[in-house]
Order: sequence, then C-alpha cells, then structure tokens
Amino acid sequence: MSKSSEYEYKEHRITLASFAQIDQEMGPHELTPVEYAIARRVVHTTADFEFKQLLQFSGEPIMAATVAFQQGATIITDVSMVAAGIRGVAAKTWKSAIIPAIKHAPARVLPHQTRSSEGMRQCLQRYPGAIVAVGNAPTALLSLCAEVANKQASPALVIGAPVGFINVVESKQLLQSLSVPYVLVEGRKGGSAVAAAILNAIMIWTWQQRA
Repeated sequence: MSKSSEYEYKEHRITLASFAQIDQEMGPHELTPVEYAIARRVVHTTADFEFKQLLQFSGEPIMAATVAFQQGATIITDVSMVAAGIRGVAAKTWKSAIIPAIKHAPARVLPHQTRSSEGMRQCLQRYPGAIVAVGNAPTALLSLCAEVANKQASPALVIGAPVGFINVVESKQLLQSLSVPYVLVEGRKGGSAVAAAILNAIMIWTWQQRA
C-alpha cells in the first residue's frame, strides 16, 4: 500500500494546550518518549493520571506497529466505538483498513459465546497478522488469546484495554502470557476511548517518525 508524504498530522491547538497542562502535572516517570506520548494521550482522553502506572509495554510494540503499518496491516477492533475513535487519525496517517469484529459476528452464537468473541475469531481467521485493539469486550480478548495459543493467529500488535469486572483482569493476564507485542492496561480500567487513544498515539508517532 503506497503512502503519500503530502499529509502531515497536526494536533489541534486546544489539544496542544491540554498536553502542555498534562506535562506540568505528570510528575516523575520512567517512560520512554513514545511510551510517554501514549500515556499523555490516554490521560488527555480520561483526565486520569493513574494510567501512567497502568500501561504496560511488551515485545517492542512500537517497532512491531511500524513494520505492520508499512506493510498495510488491517486494524481489527472489538467494537464499533473503538473503530470510530481511530478512524480520523488513521485517515490522516497510515490509511489502514479498520474492521470492527462485532460487525462480523454471526447473527446467533452459542450460550457460552458472545458476538464480540465470535466476531474476533472470524476476523483473525481472515487477517491473522492484523493490529488488534480491544477496548470493551474481555471475551474478544480471550478469543484472540485462544487463537494465538492455538497458532491460528499471530497479530502484529495487540492493545489490551477491556474495561469492567467479569473476565477483564483474567483476559489481560492471559495476554501477558503470550509472546506477542502488546500495550496493556493493567487491572479493571480501560475502555473504548482508552484503546483508541493508545492506538491513535501509536499511529501518530510511527507516522511522524517514518522518515
């Protein structure tokens, strides 16, 4: 997929002012520049500085994302809200195809399944090397982990940020046991906006560093 160099991603002035305020309040940290850029965008989205401690990075996720974007990798999201949250940045940067797994789920699923989990499985079968962002459904992350464990998929990057109480922590712990590049939000916190913020930060960073 060819990428035009005429497009440059520019932040809105209010966003830049917010980033400046966040920089003043962020406090001490040991994040690398790109990890800080991700944390800052998540804090900007949530107004919650705790995410600075909750973000985990494994498997050189930024390098993995760069290679995947350059190769035209598809982005799979668990739900439409994550897809909506990244569409604008994707259009201004890598122009990646975005597929919400929920839209590819069968009309009916078995009682022990969810539409998100089945949709994720279907999408991974079609795009086994995709970039995947999960911001809502832990069952979608569990399905992804099962596909990876069974060697049916090898995603280029996984963003694990489901939110809630049931199977949320367990799904993230399972992701941590796999040898795939990931950015993870520890514990119960997360959400569609958080997953979108993480992936937006990665798209912007990799696009601006492409030269």
